[in-house]
Amino acid sequence: MAVTAHDVAKAAGVSQRTVSNVVNIPERVGSETRKRVQAAIAELGYRPNPHARGLRTRRTGVIAFVVPELDIPYFSDLARSLIPELDRRALTLVVDQTNGDPARERAVLRGGSVSATFDGVLLNALNLTAADIEAAAASQPIVLLGEEDYGPSVDQIAVDGVEAAYVATRHLIETGRTRIAALGRQSREAGTTAQREAGFVKAMEEAGLDPFRYMTLVEYTRASGAAAMRSMLEGTDPPDGVFCFNDLLALGAMRAAWELGLRIPEQVAFVGFDDVEDGRYAMPSLTSVAPDKATIARRAVEMLTERIAGHTGPGRRERAGFELVVRESSAPLEA
Repeated sequence: MAVTAHDVAKAAGVSQRTVSNVVNIPERVGSETRKRVQAAIAELGYRPNPHARGLRTRRTGVIAFVVPELDIPYFSDLARSLIPELDRRALTLVVDQTNGDPARERAVLRGGSVSATFDGVLLNALNLTAADIEAAAASQPIVLLGEEDYGPSVDQIAVDGVEAAYVATRHLIETGRTRIAALGRQSREAGTTAQREAGFVKAMEEAGLDPFRYMTLVEYTRASGAAAMRSMLEGTDPPDGVFCFNDLLALGAMRAAWELGLRIPEQVAFVGFDDVEDGRYAMPSLTSVAPDKATIARRAVEMLTERIAGHTGPGRRERAGFELVVRESSAPLEA
């Protein structure tokens, strides 16, 4: 016989409503009660019936995770953190790739045949406007995951890109580098790019260094990082430090430096952003800004499920933490 919510409620000594809240909106339940109910769920092997819940609530139990590119490891890392948060609420994650196409980003948000199957959307947008976001948020729950500021009408969780880039650049300066390049500027400077560039510029100018000396347009790929690095290193005055706006750029740039026979970090040091697994196993291992992905995932899901449950009010803009994980690619210069 299938275990029911009534069975869980009886075992935990709570109401069925409390069991429902623990499954669907656990942040609304006190920690001790929540732990007791979750223990009963685990012991009895209770699994909510998504079809029955859908009939009662007119919900699908499906959350969309909308990202520009699936092959950027940061997004797969974030999805890995999102899934257990959604599992605890008996929700399913569906991933959609937009390639940064504004028409596709809008299609997901405007109630078309695809977005109608979602209860809510976790969105990292590249080419939407504040008006696009505001219109979409009026008709369905949305939480933004990127760093671009779309105004006060929608919930958002992200790291402080300016501060994180500042810390990364200060690290290079403090290790003795003075000719520091930044790889990550793009023709359209979205929130992520603009914030990371601002933090880099701030640190460089405070140290009396020229932030624009090696600035170049690149895509966020290994190949683009390698090509840009090769061009700079083959010049007459190559950089001795590089801050890359994501780890893929850094991995490509380090490969180019290695191919040209430079010693890392003795002749050129590297810092990336995102702390993806490949960087930890690179030779040398990559220093990188590590966003608190667990907190981003937890708060994104909490805010989204609160909106799905009917929470009203202005958009909430929250900051997740980060740390600079120092590895072999940016050791200090020897005196």
